[in-house]
Order: sequence, then structure tokens, then C-alpha cells
Amino acid sequence: MCARILAVRRPKGLSPSTEGNQTTKESVNKVTIMNNISRLIAIAMIFALGVGTAAVAGSTPDPVMGTWNLDLAKSKFTPGPAPKSQTRTYAETADGIALTYSGVATDGSSISGKSTFKYDGKDYAITGSPDFDTLSLKRLKGNTIRSVQKKNGKVIGSTVRKISADGKVLTLTSNGKDAKGAGYHNVMVFDKQ
Repeated sequence: MCARILAVRRPKGLSPSTEGNQTTKESVNKVTIMNNISRLIAIAMIFALGVGTAAVAGSTPDPVMGTWNLDLAKSKFTPGPAPKSQTRTYAETADGIALTYSGVATDGSSISGKSTFKYDGKDYAITGSPDFDTLSLKRLKGNTIRSVQKKNGKVIGSTVRKISADGKVLTLTSNGKDAKGAGYHNVMVFDKQ
């Protein structure tokens, strides 16, 4: 293959039948070989940098990972009532992002639920809510995610999840209807633990 490349890249005026100084031919061949090697090295470096950049971009951790505690003073529940507490934990798994939450409802009873999902718009099962049984998530931009909640395949609400630029505050803004058909608008603010 090198002989074919050299034959194609031979400078004008030098052909296999050209008589002349053997040293000149060898010098031209060495220059041509060095040029080809330099091009290959440059292409390999560009490729390596591109793959490396993609790998670094793909390995940036999702800022939602970790444990978050509900800040009741900053949160709003319309029409209410608010829970007494809630803690959410997000963790990366081989199957996607695992969410677990637990807390205390207004009446003092325990609340808990879990789901594992990806930001691909597909429906994923979630436990713990009387209002919905699946959710689907898509990244809108940066640290903003939109979730659609469904009950028995019917859309009942949506939530926009934003994480502050400093990564310390998670805000869930939810709109929809509960299991009884009553509308709600909740803004839940969580602090990273």
C-alpha cells in the first residue's frame, strides 16, 4: 500500500523511467513518506481528541445525584396541604437513574416510593403515589427536566425539575389533577444534603 501511495504522490518530473541522481529520488521518497506519516498522525490526534472530548462530555455526572431534603418554608402547595417532610435520593444504576423518596404526610402517615428511569420520554413505573403509576422524562436543556405523570395510561400531570447553577437547590414545579380529579399546583424546593 505504501508503494501505491508513493506512486500516486511522486512529484512531477520524476517517473520510474527518470534517470538521475539516485540520492534525489531517495530524498523525495523520504519526504513523501514523512508527509504521509505526518498526515496520519494529525488525523489520529484529531480523532483521539474528538473521542476524548465526547467521553468527558458523556461522563459529566447528573447534578441531581445525591440526597435532597424538602424545605417547607420555601415550598408552596396549592390547594394543599403540605407533607410534614420528604427526602429524595437519586442514584445512577445500570438501568438508569434510581429515585427513592420517603417522608411523612400531613396526617402523620409514612409516604414512600421509587422508580428507575432514563431521560428518553418512555414510560417508567413508579410506586408510592395514589395519583399516578408511570412517569416519562425528557431533558429540556441543561439542568432542566420535564416529567409527565400518567395513571392507567392517561396523562394526569407534569413536573418541571430544575437544579440551581450551584447544584444546591432542586425545584419541582408540578401541575395536574389528583386521584379525585382536583387540580393542584405545587412548587417543592429541596436542599442538597
